[in-house]
Order: sequence, then C-alpha cells, then structure tokens
Amino acid sequence: MTYIAKPKFHHPGLKPNELGYTRRDYEGKISTLCAGCGHDSITASIIEACYELSIEPHRVAKISGIGCSSKTPDYFLGNSHGFNSVHGRMPSVLTGANLANRDLIYLGVSGDGDSASIGFGQFAHSIRRGVNMTYIVENNGVYGLTKGQFSATADRGSKSKKGVTNTDNAIDLVAIALQLGATFVARSFSGDKTQLVPLIAAAIRHKGASFIDVISPCIAFNNHAGSTKSFDYVREHNDAVNRLDVLVGRDPIAVDYAPGTVQVVEQHDGSKIALRKIDADYDPHDRLGAQTFLARHAARGQIVTGLLYVDPEAEDLHEHLNTVETPLNTLEADTLCPGSAVLDKINASLR
Repeated sequence: MTYIAKPKFHHPGLKPNELGYTRRDYEGKISTLCAGCGHDSITASIIEACYELSIEPHRVAKISGIGCSSKTPDYFLGNSHGFNSVHGRMPSVLTGANLANRDLIYLGVSGDGDSASIGFGQFAHSIRRGVNMTYIVENNGVYGLTKGQFSATADRGSKSKKGVTNTDNAIDLVAIALQLGATFVARSFSGDKTQLVPLIAAAIRHKGASFIDVISPCIAFNNHAGSTKSFDYVREHNDAVNRLDVLVGRDPIAVDYAPGTVQVVEQHDGSKIALRKIDADYDPHDRLGAQTFLARHAARGQIVTGLLYVDPEAEDLHEHLNTVETPLNTLEADTLCPGSAVLDKINASLR
C-alpha cells in the first residue's frame, strides 16, 4: 500500500550505475494495483531503463492523467518531479512544462481511456507539435477503474469478461502517431521486458516526440479467452519486427550480435540504436512503409511490436518555435517583458 514506506536500506550486493545509484534509487511507493497487473511490469521496465541510462532522478518530470495507468508514476522515480493532471489533459500539462523548462526529461504516462477517448485531441496535438517527450500508453483495451467497459482501443470482435462482443472499430494509437508525425514510434508488450527496456531507453534518448504503445493486460477484466489484450493472445500473435539495444556514444556497451545482422541508427543527440533485423524487408526509417506494415499485419490478427519508425534527424517543439536555449522559467522579468518600445518594434515588423 502507498501509505507503507519502503525500507531505506539497500542490500550491499546491489550494483550501482555510473552515478552510484542502484535500482532501488529509481523506485517509488508500493503499488496498489492488482497483483499481476501488466502496468507494474511497465513500471519495472521504466526503472530499469533509467537505471541503465544513469539518469539523475531529479532531472525527470513525470506527468499523468486519470486511470490505473496514471497511478503508476507514483511507483517509480520517487525523487523526480511529478504532476497528476485531470482526465485526458496530461499532454497539455506536459507541453506547458516542457516549454517552461526544456532541461528536464519528460515522461508522459497515460492509458487507452485517457489518451484514446477523452484525451484523444490532446494526444494528437502534442504529437504533431513534436514535443520532446517520451509518451507511454499502458494499453489494456478496457476501463479498469469503472469495472470493465470496452475502451476505444478494444479490437472489434473481441469479447468482454461477461461475453459481450465489441462492435466498434478500434483506434490504433501507433498508426495515429505515425500519421501525425511522431519521430520515434514503437509498440511492445508489458510481459516482454527484454524488448521493452531498450525501447524505453531509446525513446528517452531520442530528441522529439517519442511514442510507445504497450499492450498491458488487465488481469481483473480483460485477460480471458476472447480478449485480444490478454497475456495469452499477445504471446500467440506477437510479431516482433526487430530486436534492439541502446549504445550511448560516451559509454559503449558490448553486444554479442552475429556479423552482418546489425543496423546502427544515429540519434540527433549522438546516441545510437542498434537494430537486429528479424524481417529482412522491414525498414524503420520508412514512415509510409510502417503504416502499411501495421495495417497488413492487423488484418491477419497479428500484433506488431518493436521499433516501428525512427527519424534520426528529428526536431522538437523548441526548434519549431525558435525559443531561446535558456529555460523560460529561469529568465528574469526584464528579459520576458522588455518594454513597450520592443513590442512596438515587433508589431511594426508584422505590418
């Protein structure tokens, strides 16, 4: 329970990262979610990714909305900044915070109800504007807090726990993110930590709008025969397009890959993503090809996971708006409000 504090002591055998932090230093409060919830597995993957990247927790701002998914930021990075917004409004709050202080690392955590229903417009505009963030949707296809109604991402033809069949078409957030111009797009499964941890790490290192859709089964309401978001269904229908590790330029990581099977993608900030291709025809740099690939495999009932698209030369919202390098929240009043003469000059230039 969240009111029960975790013990402060660390086992002496825990391995520290470059900063001297152990994995325990990236944890938060004790989870109140159902035992076995896929969201807790995503939390563990975020903790692992931040530990491996040696991120200082106080440099991270975690923003969420409303729902089971939006409770999870309480369970990781307890020493970071956090803001739990209203239902569906996480992207707007994150955008405002990012504009005010560009020096923080922004993690937006949301759910399929929070982003694909009431927050759908918020999601769309944050992606198309290229906000520098890692946007994670914990997608279980169901409203867990209100007892199991279908969400907007529930696949047509899937069945609820009570046996009701969903007759509505599903919103594919990955396809929407590709269409709206996200420069890092991936999908994963909460039960595949080997794939999910490097995807999160790569998304954090990417400069621009990074989006990860994580299928996260709800064990209370959507983990049964007939569900397309259950553990069994995803494991049986998972089609991984690639396998990746993150190589940070200043701290090379030794990897054991067969010769001729690695493709290195250099990021805008100098970091690298190494991809081991499973499908020889798949190109993660082709946005249109990724959309076609998704649609083709969805028609077969397959769930495509892995890094689906990346733009190594991406720009973010600050570059689009040509803002100053100094975070806006540190500028003095005379800089932010230089006076009427400067305003008159700006107005004159626009006539």
